[in-house]
Amino acid sequence: MEGLKKKILIIDDDSRNIFALKAVLTAKKYTCLSALGAQEGFDIIKNTPDVGVVLLDMMMPDLDGYQAMAKMKEDEQLKDLPVIAVTAQAMLGDKERCLEAGAVGYISKPVNVEELVKLLNNYL
Repeated sequence: MEGLKKKILIIDDDSRNIFALKAVLTAKKYTCLSALGAQEGFDIIKNTPDVGVVLLDMMMPDLDGYQAMAKMKEDEQLKDLPVIAVTAQAMLGDKERCLEAGAVGYISKPVNVEELVKLLNNYL
């Protein structure tokens, strides 16, 4: 592996999703951090300068993915961080909505690991 790899931050309100994603990505030699909500995720980003990409669950109770991306756009420190939307709601138009909201990529659950790795490698 070349040089310092940036970290992946997984923001998801379901710890089982975090556990599964972390296990898969760690096995592929990625370093993962996690948060159970958007605000906790923002705090981690502010205290961890080497977060390279955020995997953001779109369906969360407090602040959903769309609201979280809107908040990130308003924050100098967060606005340029690439966000990959992760959603179980793979409905027609969802991908477009996520991309319009500011996501750089979109992946539906259950996550296709090869597809996710391809997306991640564009930003890490």
